[in-house]
Amino acid sequence: MESVEWLQVDASSTVPIFEQLRTQVVAAVRDGRLAPGTRLPTVRDLAGRLDLAVNTVARTYRELESAGVVETRGRKGSFVARPDAADATMAAAAQAFVAATRSVGLGRDDAVAYLDAAFAD
Repeated sequence: MESVEWLQVDASSTVPIFEQLRTQVVAAVRDGRLAPGTRLPTVRDLAGRLDLAVNTVARTYRELESAGVVETRGRKGSFVARPDAADATMAAAAQAFVAATRSVGLGRDDAVAYLDAAFAD
């Protein structure tokens, strides 16, 4: 099980805590600190280590699982997904976004502007 000392939560931030955790886990997966197959702490364990509500950590894990970054294997726990799962999820999301953009008559530049605005939030 992976150590989580690198996770930092800023309670005074305007960014919700679950989002702070989510972005840090995604960054750790991308930069190799969390390798595919790494078992993550249980929701209760991570909540206890970070002095957070269990529901906050549970939401983080749900968001990560929805994005294909984490996979839950029943009672065995939550693990960092293989890259192909995350890549497949992102490719599907990108295709859906392009289809939605085209369906309302917008082009690439408009789509990128929407993405930039979403990332700025």
